[in-house]
Amino acid sequence: MSNVPPVGVPVCYRHPGRETYVRCTRCERPICPDCMNEASVGHQCPECVAEGRRTQRPARTAFGAARGAGAAGYATIALVVVNVVVLLLSVLSAKSSGTALAGGQGFGGLIGGDTPLLDRFGVLGQCQLTNGQVVPCGVASGEYHRLFTAMFLHFGVIHLLMNMWALWILGRPLEAMFGSLRFLAIYLVCGLGGNVAAYVFQPGALSAGASTAIFGLFAVLFVALRRLKLSTAGVVPIIVLNLIFTISVPGISIAGHLGGFLAGAVVGAGVAYAPQRSRTAVQTATLLATVAVLGLLTVWQTGQLAG
Repeated sequence: MSNVPPVGVPVCYRHPGRETYVRCTRCERPICPDCMNEASVGHQCPECVAEGRRTQRPARTAFGAARGAGAAGYATIALVVVNVVVLLLSVLSAKSSGTALAGGQGFGGLIGGDTPLLDRFGVLGQCQLTNGQVVPCGVASGEYHRLFTAMFLHFGVIHLLMNMWALWILGRPLEAMFGSLRFLAIYLVCGLGGNVAAYVFQPGALSAGASTAIFGLFAVLFVALRRLKLSTAGVVPIIVLNLIFTISVPGISIAGHLGGFLAGAVVGAGVAYAPQRSRTAVQTATLLATVAVLGLLTVWQTGQLAG
């Protein structure tokens, strides 16, 4: 017997030897059971399903990120890894690894001591010479990279663990809300804001740590929850406790923490409340404008210290 269907009987356009009376609801070509893809109405052929996937706009969060794109927390994980690696390098650069990890004078001796890497890449704008004279140095001498590198350096393992725990708690939900790239940009701008504040208000104190960025993330989370009309009752007490801790514990960069928080509030408002039609443009402009203002403050402070 011949496998060719009788003349006039519709056959699957992909399998000419198979009779079928089912047609794709989009292109109306005949399709056999192996080629059927169930749709909301009827069935579709493989080509129409593929075309629909290409043209369908992905679901997005209220802040413009593809839904589920940042759920894995890759940016948060990468930041944690970088901070851990930098601490190891900092410890290796010290003459005494034990003192670099812990045994410093801050936080009851639990915070680590100074290291050559901290001296080279931490935020610092003034140095005191052996004769007592205070002179511009570090950032004030043109080493502007310190404002960026300082957010990845820590004074010992306790300092690192406290910041990385906070980053892990805050980073994952925020990355899921904003997406990995937006979250990373927000983190870096918040950290930069805190470090610029430390340079402006405490130029003679060596400061470093991810807490400038983390305080910014607290502010961003608060703004994001307000934008989503969700309760902030669980966030406000934590923010207040951290602010009290910042002010009451000696050796903490108050300017750095408050500067990061303020930068986070500004950036969070611009990114979270950006109108949908021009969301990406407004979010990008907010981040760039914040960086520009921080740059102007840095230049102004450098002129003040040099004068």
